[in-house]
Amino acid sequence: MSLKKALLTSAVSFGLTAGIAAADSHATTITIATVNNGDMITMQGLMDDFNEKHPDITVEWVTLEENVLRQNVTTDISTGGGAYDILTIGTYEVPIWGNNGWLVSLNDLPADYEVDDLIPAIRGGLSVDGELYAAPFYGESSFTMYRKDLMEAAGLEMPEAPTWEFIREAAAAMTDRDNEINGICARGKAGWGENMALLTAMSNSFGARWFDEDWNAQFDTEAWANTIDFYLGMMEESGPAGAANNGFNENLTLFQQGKCGIWIDATSAGQFVVNDDSTVADQVGFALAPDTGLGKRGNWLWAWSLAIPTSSQKQDAAKTFINWATGPAYSALVAESKGWVAVPPGTRTSLYENENYLSAAPFAAMTVESMGTADPTDPTVDPVPYTGVQFVAIPEFAGIATQVGQQISSALAGQQSGADALAASQEITVEEMEAAGY
Repeated sequence: MSLKKALLTSAVSFGLTAGIAAADSHATTITIATVNNGDMITMQGLMDDFNEKHPDITVEWVTLEENVLRQNVTTDISTGGGAYDILTIGTYEVPIWGNNGWLVSLNDLPADYEVDDLIPAIRGGLSVDGELYAAPFYGESSFTMYRKDLMEAAGLEMPEAPTWEFIREAAAAMTDRDNEINGICARGKAGWGENMALLTAMSNSFGARWFDEDWNAQFDTEAWANTIDFYLGMMEESGPAGAANNGFNENLTLFQQGKCGIWIDATSAGQFVVNDDSTVADQVGFALAPDTGLGKRGNWLWAWSLAIPTSSQKQDAAKTFINWATGPAYSALVAESKGWVAVPPGTRTSLYENENYLSAAPFAAMTVESMGTADPTDPTVDPVPYTGVQFVAIPEFAGIATQVGQQISSALAGQQSGADALAASQEITVEEMEAAGY
């Protein structure tokens, strides 16, 4: 090669490299904090589609365990840290943070987002005074998942609307610890969004409440004693070893491995107990969350959602991502890649009008019914001054419920009695609420 040709080739090569570098230097990088749940992992696996459509936006992920995520993003947004451009948060945080001016309004999402297609209860829970402050990635209530083969072997039939007494009876009949089969799996891991989500919803069905109408703590009542005594007794009889360490993901794994007869948890788990990862996929049945005949079921209402903190300097790019990840086209993308059963549930009315989805998802009808019976404005048997089914929609709740969750998890682990856990919970709640000025 001549010197002239070599220099020309080198110059062209340098020019191309410089052009690529210049293009890269203009790319916007956004950082997303998210939870390590299955639907979020699926989203990360589909990023090639987003990257192809938006080569000018680079996405960095921070994927965390549920309790850690909540603590991390709460600290960041309350201090204005600005570490993230998109937060994965839920129905509890959005109204409080939106009202505080900490979140960016999403009312200007493009027309193809089809905001009116969002399920009204989910959209309402993510709005403040008509402003949408988070876009739901998936919505959920809770219901009962069970092994039909074990139920049949026990000589029982699961009602569509079971009672807690029936659940306990069936769990005991299914339990076969010699073969690593636990009759019941339920959350025991401490956390306001882990064991306290289950126990708060469960307590509603037992006639309990966090506060009376004058904001007096209620853990010293008979209704709470009945809730915790029942929970601890059922878990001792029929629950797995180490249940105090088990949250949503741990119980999901146990159920998929055939080690749970009954699992009461989020409706969003439906796809994961009937997919290829589940060894019992062809034996799973679904029923409503249990009750005690008092008019309230132990089910909740929640949406894991994507929101933009006002501290983000890349809000336009963040909105572009949110439109992609939670817009109507995302369902078709998941269906094409993973099948209709894997589409994130509980956010759009159109999904539950789609015959492809309804025929693929045996849990779809029960999901809609469960979500429809959870009323955040009327969560308890007796009147309360708060909204929220599995949480109390006040800023102090997360801190108080985290401490209460630790007390009850300790009782489940056998480190104290249920009565002592409730006494400590009452003391904690009274002290914290008085300090907050209630």
